[in-house]
Amino acid sequence: MTWRLRVPASSANLGPGFDALGLALGVYLECHVEPAGKLEIKVEGRDAALISTGPDNLIWKTAETVANDRQQALPPIRLHIHNDIPLGKGLGSSAAALTAGVVIAEQLLGLNWKPNRVLDEAARLEGHPDNVAACVLGSIVASAIDSGGTVRAVRLALPERYQVAVVVPDFTLPTSHSRAVLPSGYSRQDTIHNVQRVALLMAAIATGTTSAFPVALEDRLHQPYRTALVPGLAEILRLRAPGLLGCTLSGAGPSVLVFYERGSEQVCDLVRQVFALHRREAEVVTRNVSADGYRIEKDPTHS
Repeated sequence: MTWRLRVPASSANLGPGFDALGLALGVYLECHVEPAGKLEIKVEGRDAALISTGPDNLIWKTAETVANDRQQALPPIRLHIHNDIPLGKGLGSSAAALTAGVVIAEQLLGLNWKPNRVLDEAARLEGHPDNVAACVLGSIVASAIDSGGTVRAVRLALPERYQVAVVVPDFTLPTSHSRAVLPSGYSRQDTIHNVQRVALLMAAIATGTTSAFPVALEDRLHQPYRTALVPGLAEILRLRAPGLLGCTLSGAGPSVLVFYERGSEQVCDLVRQVFALHRREAEVVTRNVSADGYRIEKDPTHS
């Protein structure tokens, strides 16, 4: 039987929620899976040339890791990948691939895992749960790993009155580079600042309290150190306009999340204009939050 898997892109941090908050985005990685005599991988879509079609493909390698950990072997498949997630832009492309690999292994091996078990495995392989939690559960997710290694995650819906857009500039920023500029420790003042903002942000989203923005999106733990890596970011974070709730760096960057009130789509152009002033082109990739995490559908007609 042929089946199809769809995994959303994701953004982490959402300003003050460093390594704690994730958001599923309305742009997707799709995988069509069917039995085959030997492994065959075909890739199309965005940045397809950057995605391996060999056994070192991240999706397949992840699936093999899951199988090897259980001392089982995966049957050969024909894997047709259609990718719409920009690579190297802070939109969780690797987290989507890891999640896809775990789900593919779970299906092929008949492990009967519930989403929470898939999340535990994906977070173990990723090393942190923020992006993969959004990939698995959808919408906005707060997550943490407990002392036993289990992910504790709570999903929260974005109020209908708010929207989030992703503005993607025309350059990449390796996560390792973006992580390297962060300090090894933080002051009590900066830590308290972020704890207050992330609490305010989650309360504002839960209740639809617009007046709490943009203060609730302020951050001192990662964005101030990354502004030098993203031309125009400092100005973008200071943008204020009617209908604009605020902007944040998407994950490790360089993409930017734009939070705004429904009907105020024009505020995204302000972000693009700032990038343009710094001689960088930018595009709005999506204006939608994915309410759902990964989804599996039987697809007997695909070939």
